[in-house]
Amino acid sequence: MLQLILKRLAVAIPTVIIVSMLVFGLQKILPGDPALMLAGEERDPAVIEFLREKYRLDDPIPVQYLAWIANVAGGDFGKSLRTDVPVRTLIVQKLPVTIQLAVMAMLVAILIGVPTGIISAVKKGSFTDYAANVVALSGLSIPNFWLGLLMIFLVSVQLGWLPASGYVPPGEDFWLSIKTMLMPAFVLGTGLAATLMRHTRSAMIGVLQSDYIRTARAKGLRQNAVVYKHALRNALVPLVTLLALLFGELLGGAVLTEQIFSIPGFGKLTVDAVFNRDYAVVQGIVLCTAIGFIAMNLVADVVYILINPRLRGA
Repeated sequence: MLQLILKRLAVAIPTVIIVSMLVFGLQKILPGDPALMLAGEERDPAVIEFLREKYRLDDPIPVQYLAWIANVAGGDFGKSLRTDVPVRTLIVQKLPVTIQLAVMAMLVAILIGVPTGIISAVKKGSFTDYAANVVALSGLSIPNFWLGLLMIFLVSVQLGWLPASGYVPPGEDFWLSIKTMLMPAFVLGTGLAATLMRHTRSAMIGVLQSDYIRTARAKGLRQNAVVYKHALRNALVPLVTLLALLFGELLGGAVLTEQIFSIPGFGKLTVDAVFNRDYAVVQGIVLCTAIGFIAMNLVADVVYILINPRLRGA
């Protein structure tokens, strides 16, 4: 197990370095000058010169990159060009909000996608299977922003069941926090549920056609025992990696949903930083997202082997 983790880390470290170079390089080639934006409409040359010197904007890009990556290695992501607040502080403040949204969205996806996929596989070729596939295809086709606006109109404006927007920390009011995040989590989790349903269905159909399942049925085991005791465990193995990848996507993909529901998380911070050309914030966010994505893949590999010990030598 330790050998596997070391192997994955050996791949992860150069991956993070390449991502950091891409993030830093792409930011620099985008049009616009952050010094001019920070200087305001008057654009006093002395102020612009001061800002360029303060943030080392005139240094060659490789020099800027090496200085930035050296600071990042020490846990210093720099300061926001607009607010002068350390990027690390902004990330620590916003990341828990997005993680709460991502966890709730993942729960929605699992609670809807896995049971639906199992039922669809067991009843393959039936009307239930057909209906489940139609619903899954619809879930993949409906854009998040449209579903979000529709739910705000129906659930909040017309029925008044849930708050339309905003965020309440769990430590302040736990149940109100859950109610506030329920609708965004459903919107974000719908597409994932459809993906999860289709993968669960495919995995279950493959396992249910295996020889050992036919043997179990020949021994007279009940259908529930065959499906949930013998087939489901093996079918869940490939889903572990998928869940880790989907969770990584959630952390970076919550941008639009957070904007629609005015949730002050990672996504909203990213959008504000991009529009304000706040280089340091964008670089810090993207790098943290990439590291989180790689970490989730590592966790998936470990869980994968814990579920299926035969892969330890692979």
